[in-house]
Amino acid sequence: MPDVVLHASGLSKTFGPTTVLTDASLAVGRGEVHALLGGNGSGKSTLVKLLAGVHRADPGGTISVGGASTPAERWSAEVARQHGLHFVHQDPAVFPALSVAENIAIGHGFVTGRTGRIDRRATRRRTAEVLERFSIPATPDMPVAALRPADRVMVAIARALQDQEDAHDGVLVLDEPTASLPAWEVEVLLTALRRYAEAGQTIVYVSHRLGEVLGLADTVTVLRDGHVVGSRAVSGMTESGLVEMIVGRPLDRVFPEPRTAPPGEVALSVRGLVAGPLRGVDLELHRGEVLGVAGLLGSGRTELLHALFGDLPTTSGELLLDGRPLRVRGPREAMRAGLALVPEDRGAEGLFAGMSVRANLSATVVPSYWRRGRLRHRAERDDARRLVHRYGVKPASDLPPAGTLSGGNQQKVVLGRWLRREPAVLLLDEPTQGVDVNARADIYTHVRAAADRGTAVLLVTSDFEEMAHVADRVVVLREGRVAAELRAPDITADRLTELSYLTAEVPA
Repeated sequence: MPDVVLHASGLSKTFGPTTVLTDASLAVGRGEVHALLGGNGSGKSTLVKLLAGVHRADPGGTISVGGASTPAERWSAEVARQHGLHFVHQDPAVFPALSVAENIAIGHGFVTGRTGRIDRRATRRRTAEVLERFSIPATPDMPVAALRPADRVMVAIARALQDQEDAHDGVLVLDEPTASLPAWEVEVLLTALRRYAEAGQTIVYVSHRLGEVLGLADTVTVLRDGHVVGSRAVSGMTESGLVEMIVGRPLDRVFPEPRTAPPGEVALSVRGLVAGPLRGVDLELHRGEVLGVAGLLGSGRTELLHALFGDLPTTSGELLLDGRPLRVRGPREAMRAGLALVPEDRGAEGLFAGMSVRANLSATVVPSYWRRGRLRHRAERDDARRLVHRYGVKPASDLPPAGTLSGGNQQKVVLGRWLRREPAVLLLDEPTQGVDVNARADIYTHVRAAADRGTAVLLVTSDFEEMAHVADRVVVLREGRVAAELRAPDITADRLTELSYLTAEVPA
């Protein structure tokens, strides 16, 4: 590759007896967007942390920036900064209560006068220049809390790059910058990154979202099981090709086989449901069926799940569970009736981050461990360890705080907590958001196994390609109503997109 600006060669990392990265190499050309992909445990995050100087590499490798080579074991955060490597992590570490000017100044330092006091006017003037340069729609005095999520990430990027003389200097490393962004904010950030790349900025981009990679990156490097399995130009690649590089098998073998048997009896009937944006939803969900709910933001997808779980008050409508009226006035009653909800916001609503994996797995069945006023800790431990093994949670222990696990493993814990109850109806809201393709395959394998045991599954996902692979039937919500219905094999991502955007009514 001509004009390589960043070249890492022979990087390895061991933690005690465990080797997590072996002889990894990465070559990034000046002015290119280079995507770094891999599943959980592939070594991707370790490689980024070695480049950032957070971890010290094992002896033997080298890191070169702009032709200057440094032994990898001597590389540090200070050396990385001196060589022009800038990092923006998944949590961009901005300060919402401070102004944009104050956030920018934290990276560069405040402008001061002769007496050493902060010159607020000069600081605001300099910030305005930075905002204009990076095309960020904000003013210096705005609190960061008032910005859109994508603009907060852009402030973090501007803070990292503000001292560059021009866009050709240094390397910007973005670690999952869109993972915490809602779908409608992702394109805002990607548009900005495309603009930076066109101006000549070198970017290393880490993401689980393959569509973003195909639309943004020039080159991709994939890691699997601690090894680099290949680097290729993105031009001409497909999402299925990327999946095969990441997991080592074709896309059509990643998801469970579609159901061929007819669905069972009706498990849940929804008639004329009105709640939040829902304006009279009618649908039937069968035992053993995975029913997808498609639609755009604001169509009522998430609200439908929360209304069924008793977490959103309903104005009118009727619910029937196994043919009997179901009145749900809160999540506790929904759980007693056999409903389970895996929410969209895993961190805020689905996980007890500071509690152990064992406590998270037991949260929905704690009363079952009480005997004569005492908690049977051994039984709880044994059950948790079986669930950790069954759902492939890594690390394979029930003791770590759940918040220390990767996103995919956190989701496996949340899913395992609910599936152990053998629910009659499983409500899934964006179950693979921020999850790598390997964990995604595992999650849907367990969901399909639950359906095969008789659980009725209602699935909401913004990834229509994914929905086309896993759903037996899909209803499309538009403006709070069911506007269309598709059945396999007629479910395609293009058709779901078309039906979601149509303004004319389509018979269900």
